[in-house]
Amino acid sequence: MNVGSYHKQSSREGLITLQANPRQVREFEQFASLVPKAINAAQRRAINKTLRWLRTHVARSVGQQERIAIAAVRQRLRAYTVGSNGQGRLWFGLNPIEASRVGRARQTRAGVSVAGRRYQGAFYRQVYGGTPDIWIRTASKHFRASDYPESEVSKAGGASSGWIAENDSRFPLAKAKISLEEVRPHFESWTNKAHQRLLVVMEQELNFEMHKLSRRTGNG
Repeated sequence: MNVGSYHKQSSREGLITLQANPRQVREFEQFASLVPKAINAAQRRAINKTLRWLRTHVARSVGQQERIAIAAVRQRLRAYTVGSNGQGRLWFGLNPIEASRVGRARQTRAGVSVAGRRYQGAFYRQVYGGTPDIWIRTASKHFRASDYPESEVSKAGGASSGWIAENDSRFPLAKAKISLEEVRPHFESWTNKAHQRLLVVMEQELNFEMHKLSRRTGNG
């Protein structure tokens, strides 16, 4: 097994992989007498506990930086517990997130506001699908592509609401979204912090296994 946790990114996602060799833990010699099964159990628990911590840490960090509700960030995170390869993974979807999901949207005469952001000239309405979103006509003088990344919608195709039939001439529309590109530089820091925490938790779990072994030996 390779030593050390690592991360990788693509245009659509980021993936942090947690793994650690027990020999990275201080004074590993104390655990040399443990059977491999006990060491593997300690390693599995340590990685899974660290994954839960990392998911919470990333959600809070991104929520604070991007002014996004933590619950919305959590929807982009998937934790995969330890498999047969001794690795745990945290997946993060990096596509732009719909602005309507980051807080409570409020319609005003000037547009829509949500989580401290203002979308002038926009409206909050159900257009496609079963839930309302924040939309703007791309022909509007208030339209700025940076506020609506990867979101242009034509009038053709898709399940539509009755609003479309009544306002067919107002297309195309764009849906307000928030880019997550600014979080990419943090993957290195998140990975390093998670790995250091993993080593601490692993030491605790190995101590627990050693304590169990000593109790069985003493009782025997």
